[in-house]
Amino acid sequence: MERKRLWLSLSILSTGASGLIYEYLLSTVSSYIIGNSIEQFSITIALMLFFMGVAGYIQKNISDTNLILKFIGIEITLSFIGALSVLIVYYGYIYSANFYLIYYTLSAFIGFLIGLEIPIVLRINEKFTQKLKENISFIYSADFIGAFIGALVWVFVLLKFFSIIQIGFLTSLINILVALGTFLVFYKKISKNLKLIVFSLFLSIIAMDILGVIFHKKLERNIYKSLFEDPVIFHKKTVYQDIVITQNPVNKEYRLYLNGNLQFCSTDEALYHELLVHPAFSLKDSVKNVLIIGGGDGLALREVLKYPVKKVILVDLDKDMINVAKIYPLAKINQNSFFSKNVKVVNSDAYSFLDTLIKKKTKFDIIIVDLPDPSNINLAKLYSVEFYRKLYFILEFNGILTIQATSPFFAPNTFSCIKKSLKTAKFNILPYHYDIPSFGDWGFIIAYKYKRAKMVHNIQNFHLNIDNLKYLTDELFKSSLVFPKNWIRVNEKTIEANSIFNPVIIDYYRQDNIFNW
Repeated sequence: MERKRLWLSLSILSTGASGLIYEYLLSTVSSYIIGNSIEQFSITIALMLFFMGVAGYIQKNISDTNLILKFIGIEITLSFIGALSVLIVYYGYIYSANFYLIYYTLSAFIGFLIGLEIPIVLRINEKFTQKLKENISFIYSADFIGAFIGALVWVFVLLKFFSIIQIGFLTSLINILVALGTFLVFYKKISKNLKLIVFSLFLSIIAMDILGVIFHKKLERNIYKSLFEDPVIFHKKTVYQDIVITQNPVNKEYRLYLNGNLQFCSTDEALYHELLVHPAFSLKDSVKNVLIIGGGDGLALREVLKYPVKKVILVDLDKDMINVAKIYPLAKINQNSFFSKNVKVVNSDAYSFLDTLIKKKTKFDIIIVDLPDPSNINLAKLYSVEFYRKLYFILEFNGILTIQATSPFFAPNTFSCIKKSLKTAKFNILPYHYDIPSFGDWGFIIAYKYKRAKMVHNIQNFHLNIDNLKYLTDELFKSSLVFPKNWIRVNEKTIEANSIFNPVIIDYYRQDNIFNW
């Protein structure tokens, strides 16, 4: 009796861990596909919790006969669906017009199955624990401890060493082994007619999980072949993002995607990065120290190193992104920029790292902000008034700050919000834009401290300080300062500044519907 009670507690501990991992897993996959990680995590986990509650209520209608077999059936079903959950989500996105219906139905169903586990085990355990308080103590403490263990395993093991597809199959193994253990512990209570069928299901799902873990790369290649226009030549899942590099077999064009979003195309990236970097250098007489925030692909850094700068600090959160940029093919495209002796790479959250620079009273002649678009709360803080105020403190009085600012045409609310936030942070601004074939009309903003009259004078006398550029000319930059009439199709007076306490830029970004370009 004691052995059976301990097994039930161990089972709930294990399923508590797997249940939380499934919640994280589905939330992560949807974040990769849809973006907006905070929203996806919140909705997915809330939906699963809701249906766990629904299951807890409905279980009262389940009879007491064959409860052990019913628990085994729940674990087998959860194991099977959980193993295939990532594949279902990806293929649902690729081939179905009803992706949200598929995704949320899957999340709800998994949540419902998880919600059945505890009440069923409590009812089974009634036969081995006479007192209700002891029964509840054993089962609920095991579930919560299991969830804690699951969170630790997710963060420190699964995310670091396994792909998303592998995690689905590995988590499935937890449920099927719980089912198998329960089958063996309560072997005598299961009818002979069902033993062979149940055992066959065990072997089938375990075999599926093992094969899924081993051959996950083939599954990934098939998915990415459908997700991207060109063949995937490199894929790496880091703690922070999903990195994919594709190559067109005809024109040898490379494309970098982070979490499914295009970051650059090798055919026209030079136009983007020349516009981002060189106007600032041409508007500043002498440049010794440069700070780059983001730009983990090394392409903005490549342009900066065309000048005799004394020191460049590049801050990027993802160390793995930097490592990818140091090898072929990115190293070829960025011309091995990370191997320059003048470059110092800092893998840190840029928002907090600026506090270190402020304390040290470090100043920069030029600051370049080359970050992904503000699609989630983590990125939104790097477009906030508070962040720009920090940049204001570390920028020399005659220094130049340049920011990629999304598209003024396709994302007018977001572009206008960045402008308003910079102005609120006491910067004077100079917006400009140009058509980048891979992205469409794209916007940039130069921010500075000194009087506007000086900037007007500098623009009138603008001349690039460098000749060996691929696209940018004096005339091209001057033309980029001109916006067609009604190009920014919003009432900019109604746009609010973005703050860490009120991250309105996320809503503006969503309104601009950038995901559907």
